[in-house]
Amino acid sequence: MPLLVSDAIVLHAFDYLESSRILRLATREGGVRSALAKGARRSQRRFGSALDLFAQGSAQLSTRTGRDLDTLAGFDVVASRAALAEDLGRFAGASAIAELVLHFQSDHADPALFDALAATLDAIAAAPPSRAVDAALAGAWRVIGALGFAPALAECAECNAPLDDEAPALFTHAAGGLLCERCARLAPGGRRMPGEARRALQAWSRGGEADPLDAPAARAHLRLLREFLLHHVVDGRPLRAFELWERQSTGSGA
Repeated sequence: MPLLVSDAIVLHAFDYLESSRILRLATREGGVRSALAKGARRSQRRFGSALDLFAQGSAQLSTRTGRDLDTLAGFDVVASRAALAEDLGRFAGASAIAELVLHFQSDHADPALFDALAATLDAIAAAPPSRAVDAALAGAWRVIGALGFAPALAECAECNAPLDDEAPALFTHAAGGLLCERCARLAPGGRRMPGEARRALQAWSRGGEADPLDAPAARAHLRLLREFLLHHVVDGRPLRAFELWERQSTGSGA
């Protein structure tokens, strides 16, 4: 069987039969893949922390044409990201990011998406608990950009007219971004975004950082992100991890 050796990140894992596990991996060279880790539950020594969520390393995958399930021959961990499991906010944000990548699964190489994912998980792991939601929001928009769905923020999404960075502007999911005043008058709906919120979104989309969010701003940005994902990226499919992250981040439920 051909051997695929690639940088990989564990996005999901579940038990299979009595002794094995199946992993969902984001790989630099082969896109998102499913891999069988034979005997992983019987012996921790064979794979060690490679089975931990969000671990990153070099995966050796035995592939077979026509089969969707690879066999994990080895996984050399270079980053375990244990800090993600030490705080509920970090873990919830990282889980939402993993869910986003899994929704847009592809078996084609996408180095830009892999790098955006890795950088996002690193940023969430390094963030203090009070800034975990900020780091995850920034990473989500960076991943969205790598997927090719970045919203129009500097120019009108309809007529391409340049926008004033300081002024409020209407954001519509149907148009895929911000609208100038003329186009906004013709839009059937949308959300009016103040200049501060716009600047934050622009910074995140470029892979940068924004000023810390207060609770109302975090709720507004989470709502905007969820609506954008449902409209443009995931075709209306449920975002269960995102829903849990949103509830945890806003304190709206267990």
